[in-house]
Amino acid sequence: MHGTVSFNALERKFANAAALTTALAADIASALEEGLSRGRGASLVVAGGRTPAPVFDALSDIELDWEDVWVSLTDERWVDTHMDGSNEHLLRRHLLRNEAAKANFVGLKNKFPDPKSGAAAAWSAVSDVPRPFDFVLLGMGDDGHMASLFPNSPGLTQGLDLKEPPGCLAAVGPAEPRARLSLNLRALLDARRIAVLIVGDAKWQTYQRARQAGPVTEMPVRALSLQQNVPVTVYWSP
Repeated sequence: MHGTVSFNALERKFANAAALTTALAADIASALEEGLSRGRGASLVVAGGRTPAPVFDALSDIELDWEDVWVSLTDERWVDTHMDGSNEHLLRRHLLRNEAAKANFVGLKNKFPDPKSGAAAAWSAVSDVPRPFDFVLLGMGDDGHMASLFPNSPGLTQGLDLKEPPGCLAAVGPAEPRARLSLNLRALLDARRIAVLIVGDAKWQTYQRARQAGPVTEMPVRALSLQQNVPVTVYWSP
């Protein structure tokens, strides 16, 4: 996908990270409540990394029918799930505890030796999560990547191609551990709501660059503009 687009989204700015954390956790909980009201279970798909950890902490304390909530990941590093670099490990420390300990978790890391051989099994597992996902929480890197869809990386064009069926694909990160697995764009867009979490002035400047027209392969987060069906909200604080 080499289209030229500008990034459009609703923007919510907060005075500080604490205010953002409270608001975003409440919005996620509200979306899950809506999903639960439909009677087919609710679903939450989230990014890893340090930035969303406070949101996960806050969300873990909110009372919901968590036993009917399914949680999964936008992407994963291909490392043992007990390691600090694992997104699953992060979720178990910050989200899947307290009230949210009863949630159903579907991880991406599996028994296969590498992401390429494990991609089909990972998507098979995620396919059991209620879809469309009620809430997808993405981050954005300083290079404009989202999930593990990195600029100009191997397989990126396929991962951003909306003609591809939803699924997982092997990805290569710029730093160790480089082996990654990511949901593709079609899978990420199988959602009722998408949020992009951005903290700090440097990330805000990256977002401003992403808002300018340009190739999506240069800044994959721009790919969110190629659709009009899923509302996208950017949450930012200094």
